[in-house]
Amino acid sequence: MKQPVTVLGLGSMGSALAGALLDNGHPVTVWNRTAEKAAPLTRRGARLAATPADAIAASPLVVACVLDYGVLRALVEPESLRGKDFVNLTSGSPEQAAEAAGWFGERGAGYLDGAIMTTPEGVGSAEVMFLYSGPRPVFDAHSPALAALGDPVYLGEDPGRASLYDAALLGLMWSAMAGWLHGTALVGAEKTTATEFTPVAIRWLGTVNRFLTRYADQVDEGRYPGADATVDVQVAAIGHLIHAAGARGVDNALPELLKEMMERASAAGHGSDSFASLVEVFAGRVAAR
Repeated sequence: MKQPVTVLGLGSMGSALAGALLDNGHPVTVWNRTAEKAAPLTRRGARLAATPADAIAASPLVVACVLDYGVLRALVEPESLRGKDFVNLTSGSPEQAAEAAGWFGERGAGYLDGAIMTTPEGVGSAEVMFLYSGPRPVFDAHSPALAALGDPVYLGEDPGRASLYDAALLGLMWSAMAGWLHGTALVGAEKTTATEFTPVAIRWLGTVNRFLTRYADQVDEGRYPGADATVDVQVAAIGHLIHAAGARGVDNALPELLKEMMERASAAGHGSDSFASLVEVFAGRVAAR
C-alpha cells in the first residue's frame, strides 16, 4: 500500500493536492474548517477527520495548504506534531519559511517548505514543478508521494530557498508575460491576432533561453563581454520599439523602464558590455540617476 498522506486545507489548491494523491493510490485523510468542502473528495475515497489533530495522527506525512503561516500554526496542536513530517505548501516569504522550520523542529516534527509552480488544474502533472527546501532526509523519505503532485525539485537545506525561488520565478513570469502582451498589443494595432503572433513569439523564446544560459556564466563571473550585442546597441534597438509602439497608441511604460535601466548601466561604464550587465542595476550596485 502506498504511503498515507494527510492534507490540511481544502481550498482550490488543497483540494487539487488531495485529488492528485487519491488519483495516485494514496490513502488520504483531509481536514478543512468548512467540512462541506471535503464532500467531493470523500466520495472519491478520502477520509474526513473531525479535527486537525485527528488528521495529523492519521498519516506520517502532512501536506498543508492554508491561508498563511500563522493560520497553520494556529491549527496544529504542538503535542500532535512529534514524529510527523510536514510539507508546507502555503505561500509565504523566505523569512516565514525559516521561522516555521524552527517552530516545527522545536516540536519534534520534520519540515519541508514548498512552492507550487502551477495553478490547481496543473496539479498532478509531471510537467509542472513543485519546489522544496529543508532537510534532505525528509525530502528523500517522501519524494515518491510528492511526485504524485508534480515533479519534485529539491533546492537544498535552507528552508527559505523554495520561497525565494518562487518569488524570483513569479517575477520572471510576470515580466515575460508583460513583454508578450506589449508585443501582442503592438502587432494587434496592425490587425495581427494574438493566436497568429504567439507561435512566432514562442519560437523566439527558444533563442532567449540560449541567451539566459550564456548570460548565467557572465553573471556568476561578474564579467559581461558584449560579443553578441552591447548595451549601447540595445538602447538604440529599444528606441525603435518605443517609436513603433508610440506611433500606434500602445502604452510604453514597460519598454521605457527597460530603456532607463539600460541607460543607467551604460552611464556606469557598461555600454560596451552585454545585456547581462544590467544585473548590476538590479542588484543595486549602480546608483539611481
